[in-house]
Amino acid sequence: MRTTGHRRVTAAVATTAAATLTLIGTPAHSQTPSPTAASSASADTSELTQLAEGYLQQRANLLTTARPAVKTARGQLQATRSMSAQVQGEFAALAEKGQRYQEVDGGYTKAEVDVTVTDVTVTGQSATLQLTEHTRLYLPFTPQEIAEGAPEYEELSLPHTVRFAQGPDGAWLLSSDEADAEGGPTATTQVADVDVEPAADDGGGTPDEVEGSKDAGTDVAPLPDSSVEYVKPAVSANYNYGKMVSYANKYWNNHNDAYRTYGNDCTNFISQAMLAGGWKPKGGAIIQRKSNKYWFYGPTKFTTSYTWAGAENWYWFAKKHSKRTKILGNVWKLASADVLQADFNRNNNIDHTVIVTKKYRGTPYLTYHTSDTHNKSLKKILSDYPRAWWYAHRT
Repeated sequence: MRTTGHRRVTAAVATTAAATLTLIGTPAHSQTPSPTAASSASADTSELTQLAEGYLQQRANLLTTARPAVKTARGQLQATRSMSAQVQGEFAALAEKGQRYQEVDGGYTKAEVDVTVTDVTVTGQSATLQLTEHTRLYLPFTPQEIAEGAPEYEELSLPHTVRFAQGPDGAWLLSSDEADAEGGPTATTQVADVDVEPAADDGGGTPDEVEGSKDAGTDVAPLPDSSVEYVKPAVSANYNYGKMVSYANKYWNNHNDAYRTYGNDCTNFISQAMLAGGWKPKGGAIIQRKSNKYWFYGPTKFTTSYTWAGAENWYWFAKKHSKRTKILGNVWKLASADVLQADFNRNNNIDHTVIVTKKYRGTPYLTYHTSDTHNKSLKKILSDYPRAWWYAHRT
């Protein structure tokens, strides 16, 4: 996901409404609003924010087990004619997705959506909001199960550009919604083709060496109930797995300013977590940057190894050259702090990297950047991408 999608979230609407409303075409000497103008600007910003949040809440509600009928949800939305037609299809797809999630692992019982608006521009009868959606999707676990270690909810953070047009009666109508979801798995509250070509801007590239063939992809077949579940220690002789998970839990949404954010940021995030848990950098010279034998972060992209942020490059460093990971035979053997990688379109180039932040009753829960997501169940991910090849790493 793009850097600006995360770095621009600086203040809540309540404190910036009048300041961020831009009046286009007004002379410079008139840019300081009168008390009446400021009050009107604040009212417009508040109304637009509520409309945007209500629309995103409707989308999330369609994913829950208490989902409304698509016709009902559509009837509650005030939108332009063209946007109404688009929303009709997307609402139906979200309801189908919610039903599929319910079948694979119980789905979500309720959704809570908040938005953080970072910029509002009003020009005549048009308005544009730059905002970030913060959504929690509650899982069907009891308080006792949550106390035992089950996740209470999945959560996601997703930037949007939302536009409105003013109708003849003065009411604001939703005219478009563009989610900044380039690269990585489709965000839970979005719909897309499962075979969409992933973004390639991840800081990786063609290495100096020819690597040969990968191990066979990891099996996704459910394990028998009699299987003994591997319990990973929080700390080993070499690594602190608890710190890896803690890092992922802390920075899944609020990106660590000590690091750059890449267009496809998933592996950059995983490398940060591995470093926090005890992985030591290897190499550091510019001449080593393109070799999968080295792994290091530098002050610029050009002083950082391909293996740091490139998903495909990371695989070869972690598994082959450093032997810091080994490939598991089955994805259901993943344990806390283990890493899962995906080749979504089976082109023999890994597209995405995630970390296990919880495991409960045999199901791993995954956390990742692009799109920023915390504790999404493996069952849902597998149902989203039934054709993908998977590589499960024991870290």
